[in-house]
Amino acid sequence: MQPFPPPRIPANELRPGRHWYVTAAAIAVVLITLGAALGVYRFNDAIDAVDTHNQFANGDTVTLRLEPESEKTIWVKYPGRSPGPECDITGPGSPSLTDPGLEVFLTRDESWTALYTIDVPRAGDYSVTCSSQALSRYAFGEPEGLVTFTGWLMLAIALPVLGVIVCAVIVLVTAVRRSRHRKLLRAERYGSGGDHSARPGPGAGAGAGAAAGAGRQ
Repeated sequence: MQPFPPPRIPANELRPGRHWYVTAAAIAVVLITLGAALGVYRFNDAIDAVDTHNQFANGDTVTLRLEPESEKTIWVKYPGRSPGPECDITGPGSPSLTDPGLEVFLTRDESWTALYTIDVPRAGDYSVTCSSQALSRYAFGEPEGLVTFTGWLMLAIALPVLGVIVCAVIVLVTAVRRSRHRKLLRAERYGSGGDHSARPGPGAGAGAGAAAGAGRQ
């Protein structure tokens, strides 16, 4: 006799609901998209960090208009001979030049290093003059170069990886819990034995009673 298949439990009765699969996929898509957008945005910032098209040389005085939140940086293409290049800034208030930390910018045939970050107290026109004992070239740009981009790139990669991991965990946990809930409902509704092969068919009881009556005649 062929065993009866286990009774089917409607999928919408199982818990947790299937909407958790959609939630898992949505989390993965959001984090992957966020990571890709962050990587592209920071890459564009990194390749445009230095205005190499407007360079100036030792002894040149360059005037530019700055805002307190402008965060401009002076970059230098420097052969590496000591003493290093130095810059001065003049303008309204008490502008200052601060250490930008380790930061680099590379082009096809040039290597630039962040020299100073400009800090101004108020909006106005400021004059900058730089000099060194080597044939240095200078340019203005943003404070974030390849070192900063590397840090952002690691985050941009980590976000999609995190999204995939979170998605996989949610899907796995949901599938396991739904499977356990299905077994629990079967046990509650159809008995815990789970053996449906010996289930009597319709009329089996009546046939047995008729056979017993015939034997007594």
